[in-house]
Amino acid sequence: METIATKPASVTSKILWIIVAVIGAACLAVVALRRGEPVNAIWVVAASIAVLMIGYRFYSRFIDRHVLQMDPGRAPPSVLRNDGLDYVPTDKWVVFGHHFAAIAGAGPLVGPVLAAQMGYLPGTLWILFGVVFAGAVQDFMILGLSIRRDARSLGHMLREELGPFAGVVAMFGLLALMMIVLAVLALVVVKALTHSPWGTFSVACTIPIALLMGAYLRWLRPGRILEVSLIGLVLLLVSIAYGAHVAATPELAAMFDFDAKALAWLLIAYGFCASVLPVWLLLAPRDYLSTFLKIGTIVLLAIAILFAAPQLQMPAISRFIDGTGPVFQGQLFPFLFITIACGAVSGWHSIIASGTTPKLLSNEGEARMVGYGGMLMEGFVAIMALIAAASLHPGVYFSMNAPTALIGNTVEHAASVISQWGFVVTPDQLSQTAHDIGETSILSRAGGAPTLAVGMAQLLHNILPGERMMAFWYHYAILFEALFILTTVDAGTRVGRFMIQEIAGLIYAPLKGTESWIGNVLATSICVGLWGYFLYQGSVDPLGGINTLWPLFGIANQMLAAIALMLATVVTVKLKRERYVWVPGIPAMWLVVCTLTAGWEKLSGPISFTVAAQKYTEAMQAGTLLAPAKNMAQMQQIITNNSVDATLTAVFMLLVVTMSGFSVYAMVQAWRSRYPTAQEAPRVALTSVVAQRS
Repeated sequence: METIATKPASVTSKILWIIVAVIGAACLAVVALRRGEPVNAIWVVAASIAVLMIGYRFYSRFIDRHVLQMDPGRAPPSVLRNDGLDYVPTDKWVVFGHHFAAIAGAGPLVGPVLAAQMGYLPGTLWILFGVVFAGAVQDFMILGLSIRRDARSLGHMLREELGPFAGVVAMFGLLALMMIVLAVLALVVVKALTHSPWGTFSVACTIPIALLMGAYLRWLRPGRILEVSLIGLVLLLVSIAYGAHVAATPELAAMFDFDAKALAWLLIAYGFCASVLPVWLLLAPRDYLSTFLKIGTIVLLAIAILFAAPQLQMPAISRFIDGTGPVFQGQLFPFLFITIACGAVSGWHSIIASGTTPKLLSNEGEARMVGYGGMLMEGFVAIMALIAAASLHPGVYFSMNAPTALIGNTVEHAASVISQWGFVVTPDQLSQTAHDIGETSILSRAGGAPTLAVGMAQLLHNILPGERMMAFWYHYAILFEALFILTTVDAGTRVGRFMIQEIAGLIYAPLKGTESWIGNVLATSICVGLWGYFLYQGSVDPLGGINTLWPLFGIANQMLAAIALMLATVVTVKLKRERYVWVPGIPAMWLVVCTLTAGWEKLSGPISFTVAAQKYTEAMQAGTLLAPAKNMAQMQQIITNNSVDATLTAVFMLLVVTMSGFSVYAMVQAWRSRYPTAQEAPRVALTSVVAQRS
């Protein structure tokens, strides 16, 4: 089946899409070419909407019909293996909500904010073209391949298509990369909710609301998606509003005021429950519920931009593309493409697309909307985050993201240093910004989340003004980001459980069965134990645990994407669809080049882990104390951390090179074969399964 017959597009439809294309091209031209005067954010929003609409309408349909050849009449794994635990046929909107919530973690919010130091233009172009031609391609293709293989994980598919040895190497390598990503995401949540009764209360409320929604759809009113959606949305908004009262009431606030250690344990417990319980009871409805808040907030932000029409105050291309930026070091290539991950292309998505999502889809025809469409929505989130950061006064932006070692800990010193960079700002501006959002200081609030919150608060305050509303919107944005990330942690833990069960199944076959409660509980315990250990150590030691591995997050994530796109390229050839090998092949090669280049620069050169370790070693020998260390013991710990990071970077680079070699070998072998050699499950007609069970 090479193509699927469809009705030809009408003349009206063709004219409409031509208009969209012309508008998009004109807006992109303004964004890319205007110099010497500020660009209004509306141009970026309009260009983004046009590009994403065209990408979904044409490119995703091309992939659906020609590359993957999705078949709506074929029974998916959720129908064939419906076990009421992991494989559950689910309404497409609930699946979309779960998938979007699970993939849209910290990346689309934090990455573009950090990359704004290089100007708004490089990030905008990478997000738009990266998401259309790389990120959404990866998500859609891995989801489509997994559906055709009994919803198997990325590691399992690599083992089937590249051979047992390559598959085992990939399984352990992917699991290691995944634990780093999970621990980093969990640490972001812990930092956002530490001593935040409002945020902790509102996030905690999503759990009982999700349980109610799951039970409602399962037993009380099956199939009433709109009905339960409205109930969940109302309860969610009530919990957010009541969270302000909780924070303002000392007795209630004390019940939801936790330090980092307590939050780490609570998060570990939640991850365990979300992985073990049936997917329809907690995970899927909670992610679906979170999607309302996520997409609703982004739409509200887009409306605020259209009404407020803010100017982008950050230059199109800043002086820091040379790698000397105060927010992060590294030149535009390759580090822009590492820093902006999830908004353009992210390996994490391949884990979800081959984990929980393919076990829920009730029809192959819905994969395009969920896989490709969900990623385009995340790209739009990334654009909104970039606009929020770029619309801030550059002096405010750099005061929040530059480290204390550069700008000091007073507004006077910070204003003086930042003004010398060419972004003139006064101490009063920095103090007033902090006062407006209800904080004592905004200096060195690195990580991207506070910057995005300030940008969002200023934009929303322009259309919904009022006394103390800036502070309200700031704390709302912090909660929004925490909820964004937490939904990634719970889905990731469940997928980690699947991967561990598959690895255990190589030793003892019964353990790989997802219906096995022994395998379920055992694998979940191992998964939360691995990322939970790094999380807890990071929460008690500012230089330990996941803080040690944090610098590897971006490179590790993009290496995952490179490996996933390699698999998609190999399978395209093995299906004898060689003419389309460029669809996954070009982004795969790009990411291999980016990640290996970034890895090499972190192993050698001025910004490498090796140089950092040597710098602290020499200082320690001279008896000099360097920040952020506060004593000689911490100096030694920093040396050890950099040595560990350098070693792991080398190992991960070796993994990418090894997988590249296996992929090329598999493609050569497949090219020589006259027949398809991909390991797809036999086709079973959906109508026959439905008829058999009715």
